[in-house]
Amino acid sequence: MWFLWLSLLFVVIMFLPWTQNIRANGKVTALRPENRPQELNAFIPGRIVKWYVKEGDYVYKGDTLVQMAEVKTEYLDPNLTDQVGKQIVAKNLSAEAYRNKADAALVQMNAMREARDLKLSSIDNKIVQQRLKISSDSADLAAAENALLAYTRQIDAAQKMLDEGAMSMVEFEKRRVNYQNGKAKVNSLDNKLNQSKQELLNLKINRNEVVQDYSEKLAKTEGERFASISSATSTEADIAKLENQLSNYAVRRDFLYLLAPQSGQVTKAKKAGIGEIIKEGDMIIEIVPEINEKAVELYIKPMDLPLISVGQDIRFIFDGFPAIVFSGWPNSSYGTFGGQVAAIESNTDANGLFKILVVPDPEEGEWPEMLKIGGGARGIALLKDVPVYYELWRNINGFPPEYYQFKPDETKAKK
Repeated sequence: MWFLWLSLLFVVIMFLPWTQNIRANGKVTALRPENRPQELNAFIPGRIVKWYVKEGDYVYKGDTLVQMAEVKTEYLDPNLTDQVGKQIVAKNLSAEAYRNKADAALVQMNAMREARDLKLSSIDNKIVQQRLKISSDSADLAAAENALLAYTRQIDAAQKMLDEGAMSMVEFEKRRVNYQNGKAKVNSLDNKLNQSKQELLNLKINRNEVVQDYSEKLAKTEGERFASISSATSTEADIAKLENQLSNYAVRRDFLYLLAPQSGQVTKAKKAGIGEIIKEGDMIIEIVPEINEKAVELYIKPMDLPLISVGQDIRFIFDGFPAIVFSGWPNSSYGTFGGQVAAIESNTDANGLFKILVVPDPEEGEWPEMLKIGGGARGIALLKDVPVYYELWRNINGFPPEYYQFKPDETKAKK
C-alpha cells in the first residue's frame, strides 16, 4: 500500500506545473550613474596638507575633504596672483601710453597738413605774382625791341644822310647813342625776363621740395602712429594673456581643496598621511552617494540572453537576508524579492557575459533599506510553465529551456 500511494504521489507530482528559470549572479548597484560609487581624483599635482574626514564619515555636498599644497616651483609664490595683478596694471598703463602716443601723432599729422597747405598756398601766390611779373617783363621787352627797330631804321637813314652830307656828325652821333641805348635796354629787359622765368622755376622747385619734405614727415609720423597702435594692440594681447593666467591661478587655488561633489559616505582613502605627494589624476578618496533608486546588475550567459527581455520578472535572493527558495514554484518561496528587467546591454564584458539591469517590481514591496552598493545578489529569471516530467526530461537530455518571450500584463501596461 505504501508503494502504491508513493507511486501515485510521484505520478501526480510529475504532472504538477514547474516554472522554468535562469539563475544568474550579480550585485547591488544604483540605477543612475551619478548615484554609484565615485572616485575623487586630484585635478592638479600637490602635497597633502590636512585631512578633514576619515573613512566611514558621512559628508554633505560642498564639504571640504582634503587640503593640498603646490609642489611645482612656478606656483609656490604665495603672492603669485598679486604679482600678476601688478603686471596687468603696468601693462594697462603701457597700453594707455601707446594709445596716447598714437593720438598725439595723429594731432601732429593734422598740424603738419595744415602747415603744408599754408606754405603751399604762399608759394602758389608767389608763383602767380611771378607769372604776372613775367608778363610785364615780356611786354617791356617787346616795347624795347620795337623801339630798337625804330632806332635801327633811324641809324641806317642817318648813315646815308651822313654819307651824302645832309646830316652833321653831331646829329649822327646822337642817333647812334639812341640806338646803343635801345639795344642795351633790350638786352637788360631780356635778362630781366630770363631772371623772372628762373625765379618762377625756383618757386616751382621750392613747392615740390615743400611737398616732398612734408610727405616724408607725414609718412614718418604716420609710421610712428601705426607703431604705437601696434604696440598698444600687442600690449592688450599681453593683458588678455595675463588676465587668463590670473583666472587660471585663482581656479587652481580652488583645486587645492578637494570638495565633496555630492552627499554620501567616505570610503577607500587611497592616499594617507601628511606630506604625501599626489600626481595629477590620482585617486584620493571614494564617496558612496545615497542610493535613491536601487538596481541589481546580473550577468547572463550568451546562451540564455534570447530568453531575457525588458520588463521580465526576476526574483532575487540578497546576501544577508534569509530565504527559502523553490525555484520551480516561486509563489511558495520565502524571503525573495521581485524585480523587472530595465535594460539589457548589447555587448559582453571581459568574462563574455551580458549585463542586465533589474529594478524593483512596482507591484511588490520595496527592497530592504539595508542593501548596500556592491552587496551580492542571486537572480532567478522566471520563464515558461511546464510539467515536472518535461523539466526532468529536458535536464536529463541537456536541452535548453523552452523559448520564452515575455508578454507584459495588460493591466500593468494600462497602469
